[in-house]
Amino acid sequence: MRFEGKTVLITGGATGIGRATALAFAREGASVAIGDTSDLAAETVRMIERDGGRALFQPTDVASYEQVESLVRSAVTRFGGLHAAFNNAGILPATRPLHEVRPSDFDRVIAVNLRGIFNALHAEIAHMLGHGGGAIVNTASVAGVVADPGMSPYVASKHAVVGLTKAAAIEYGRRGIRINAIAPGLVRTPMTERWLADAAFRQSFFAEGPFAPSPLGRAAEPEEIAGTVLHLCSDAATFTIGQIAVVDGGQTVR
Repeated sequence: MRFEGKTVLITGGATGIGRATALAFAREGASVAIGDTSDLAAETVRMIERDGGRALFQPTDVASYEQVESLVRSAVTRFGGLHAAFNNAGILPATRPLHEVRPSDFDRVIAVNLRGIFNALHAEIAHMLGHGGGAIVNTASVAGVVADPGMSPYVASKHAVVGLTKAAAIEYGRRGIRINAIAPGLVRTPMTERWLADAAFRQSFFAEGPFAPSPLGRAAEPEEIAGTVLHLCSDAATFTIGQIAVVDGGQTVR
């Protein structure tokens, strides 16, 4: 029970990596506050409560600072504190070349994927500074480490998350707040289902051979990412700050 008596805030906890991580934290004793735009997050709460855990869901658009700040207040009021956060909410736009991306679509990706992380960090850090510190993990992506064609808004947003994570980590490390990020590869979630349902994509990405994009030949399950988040938020990672934990099945090893 590594997180017994602790409160963890998770954005994007309705499905996929966010839900798997929320359930994992709850199994380790944490009270979990979830912010999401999807009502499916209420089912995540029910799953936690059925197993005897404590959780709340508050509808939250991370692009709005006021909504994120309200989520932090709700977590503190309901559970008595905030000890860790997983800033996971994000969107994956349609694949298209840069010259076909509408500026409004680019702006929305930046608003959720980057401004959303900034908003969450701002509100979480403001609380943690006066209450004994804490640990924060941001969700970047392998797209924050390398680039793929047709994904310029997403790549730009996730590269920026990497930079923001590092900048925040060196500002607050001596003040008791550890900040890191994860960079997942291809994970089987509702967000990536359109790719995994495409036979041509699967044949290309999971092909065998020395230069195959996926050395393991499969997508990750969300639970395989959750473990890294819990480790980075735990007392086992007290000397780890500003790191980008790549969890990609070897996709970016070469």
